[in-house]
Amino acid sequence: MDIGTFLLMQSPSARSSEEIYARGVEQAQAAESLGFRNVWMAEHHFSTYGYLSRPLQLASYIAAKTTRIRVGTAVIVVPLHHPLIIAEEIAMLDVLSGGRTDVGLGRGYQRYEFERFGMKLDSGSPRWDESLDILLKAFEGKPFSYHGKVFDLAETSIYPKPVQTPRPPIWITAQSEFSIDAAARRGLNVLTGGFGVSVARLAEFGKLFNKAVAETKPSARPLVGVQRAVYVTKDEADAREAAEQARWNMRVTLSLRNNYERVENGQAIAVAGKTEPTVDELLEEYLVIGTPDTCIRQVKRLQSHVGISHFNCSFWFGDLDQSRVLRSMELFSREVLPALQ
Repeated sequence: MDIGTFLLMQSPSARSSEEIYARGVEQAQAAESLGFRNVWMAEHHFSTYGYLSRPLQLASYIAAKTTRIRVGTAVIVVPLHHPLIIAEEIAMLDVLSGGRTDVGLGRGYQRYEFERFGMKLDSGSPRWDESLDILLKAFEGKPFSYHGKVFDLAETSIYPKPVQTPRPPIWITAQSEFSIDAAARRGLNVLTGGFGVSVARLAEFGKLFNKAVAETKPSARPLVGVQRAVYVTKDEADAREAAEQARWNMRVTLSLRNNYERVENGQAIAVAGKTEPTVDELLEEYLVIGTPDTCIRQVKRLQSHVGISHFNCSFWFGDLDQSRVLRSMELFSREVLPALQ
């Protein structure tokens, strides 16, 4: 199982942009030295839920500061961009990184973001489908044209060309049967999980994925990855406090997904849901937090229930300070990672 890390670049207390970016780069460099395979970067806009609006740009910078770790997006919100620009920027990153690029793509889920670009969230579906088709054609390495309902492209060639063949690995975020089926039909990998998704729900995704693969019969079986908040500690009180830090991410994520978000002067506010899991339920069903043995058990549980080949660690969540994040990463590398590889 491959193990990667994830940067959301959030700040509940609205810390400076300079601090947030310095932390992200330091964590990426630490991930390389600690033996993680990838560092993935999110795309979000217009609030302290995520300071990272152009993940490919930061990925290029991190690629220049590292030598081995793979750099990826989790994810590019595809309907917010022209697919040809996405294709060119991915190819450029793959050249600059020496073929270390992983590509995560998603439809987007925040009405809040789409509206500020003058778009409707539900308008993203046809743009998403056609954009995926165009991206796959662009990476075939030969001139192509495309004639759809949203995009009408005359014969086009993409430069630069990516280093990896036939293309950089592509992962699709999937939280629904429709998304899982779309990914499987195209033979693309699936990345799921995140804040507010229980183990039971992830197990359902695993079943849907297996069903979709069986029905679509892609030439090569796609891979499945799960992303989780991770914090390794040998102190129970420290673990429980970290779970409450993760609750901030869960609350803001769910409020943005379900359109009851609260953003004041750009600061994302955690809005409590009508019903929420207890700390014990968070620790058992939603997070990978606790002792090294607990974290090993939780990741292997996900491997058993979902059939994952990749696990993505979100070490930095809530307002955890940098020393706690780096200490957790080091402990994971030393006492958890060997049991998973």
